[in-house]
Amino acid sequence: MSQSLTSRTPKPKYDVVLIGGGIMSATLATLLHEFNPDLEIAIFERLGRFAKESTAAWNNAGTGHSAFCELNYTPEKPDGSIDISKAESIAEQFEMSKQFWSYLIKKGYVQEPKEFINSCPHMSLVFGEKDAEYLRKRHEKMSGSVLFSGMKYSTDHDQLREWIPLVMSKRNDSEVMAATKMDLGTDVNFGSLTRKMGRHLLEDSNVEVFLYHEVKDVDPREDGTWGMKVKDRINNHKQEVTADFVFIGAGGYALPLLDSSDIKESEGYGGFPVSGQWLVSHNQELVEKHQAKVYTQATVDAPPMSVPHLDLRIIDGKKALLFGPFAGFSTKFLKEGSYLDLPESVNTKNLRSLFGAWWHNIPLTKYLIQQVAMTKSQRMQHLREFIKDANEEDWELKLAGQRVQIIKKDEKDGGKLEFGTEVVVNKSGTIASLLGASPGASTAVYAMVNVLEKCFADKLQGEWKEKLLEMIPSYGQKLAENPELTEKVRNYTKETLELEY
Repeated sequence: MSQSLTSRTPKPKYDVVLIGGGIMSATLATLLHEFNPDLEIAIFERLGRFAKESTAAWNNAGTGHSAFCELNYTPEKPDGSIDISKAESIAEQFEMSKQFWSYLIKKGYVQEPKEFINSCPHMSLVFGEKDAEYLRKRHEKMSGSVLFSGMKYSTDHDQLREWIPLVMSKRNDSEVMAATKMDLGTDVNFGSLTRKMGRHLLEDSNVEVFLYHEVKDVDPREDGTWGMKVKDRINNHKQEVTADFVFIGAGGYALPLLDSSDIKESEGYGGFPVSGQWLVSHNQELVEKHQAKVYTQATVDAPPMSVPHLDLRIIDGKKALLFGPFAGFSTKFLKEGSYLDLPESVNTKNLRSLFGAWWHNIPLTKYLIQQVAMTKSQRMQHLREFIKDANEEDWELKLAGQRVQIIKKDEKDGGKLEFGTEVVVNKSGTIASLLGASPGASTAVYAMVNVLEKCFADKLQGEWKEKLLEMIPSYGQKLAENPELTEKVRNYTKETLELEY
């Protein structure tokens, strides 16, 4: 995307304005343009490139979240049984993403799928008798679902050495370990995918893209449209832009923009920023011994997003290993944000929610303080729980993305900290915002179809329905209840996306 984009001036009025140049806005813009190429759509991105914040490759784990390996999606109930309903839901959502990406490939909008998606087994690994029993029950339950058929389970050290030789090196044979393995897993470079989509929108559609343009305010107008103050950050020019429909997909900045809209549905929301770091190794000798993404249990008081995992990453054709995440704290809502973001987000409508969430999450605050204070040597000690003989010289610290966890109003506790992704829409369906973090980018297609269901319901069930089914053939059907459709969809996306499982 060329610098000449910065010299253009936005029109005063659009049908649709999308704020933010990440995976969410790129997905929604593409969907809307496919449904109606005559829609006048503008995307405003405050930085000089698409996908520089949460969507950037090193700012997330690149896990195509299919619930194959994330243990927090399969809780153990008080009676000892395993609940896989959330895992099935997330697996179905990722299948929607793969179908949509396959459509983009088929239409020629996006080329070279290997530049953004590659096969990479997903594994869960646990230590000790108690967790091994949990994983056995989880495997038994999940194997009964068509979405997880083919999942392998083992406690045998010889088998585990075949699957994860780097992790098994120098292990004591008496150590109790258990693992599951799904070969259908993927590694995704969401930054590369988003820029490919952005290039298509810029070159082959009438969607207007404005880089270095920041939306400062979203205000309701008497005629039902939305007025926005847009700042051209290069030329220091400000102007008013109006739109019939606005989507706020601005990562951590979605919260203050949503608050500025004064919609009733935004009341009580607060944000808790969490940053992170990875240990990264480019040592190819190590990489060759670890060709999977391996997730384990979160430690006590750790948030779900801090589940330790050792992952293969494939970015710009190069393989690397990533371990973490190590949580951090900053008052910024974006990596390239302001330290005033958190204090400026506090207002009379969300003060009770913020205090309630803090009061009921004091152990989390303590955990974050401990994480921030860790030295590299202490982080290496955590890595050595995975790789016994990890050498500090092989690993470097890399800053991960900035996330803003949602704090919601709660009648009982005042406020509640949420770790999911949430779509907030006003009553008339003219403004929508995406809040939260994980599973985030992996389920972008599901999230944006959810926005369309809430804001363009009549069209989606009417004139857009046929096109939607062309893009996402499984739409409206539950894959978990349809083995034949699941197999058909997975075979289609495997071939189109050139996956190798």
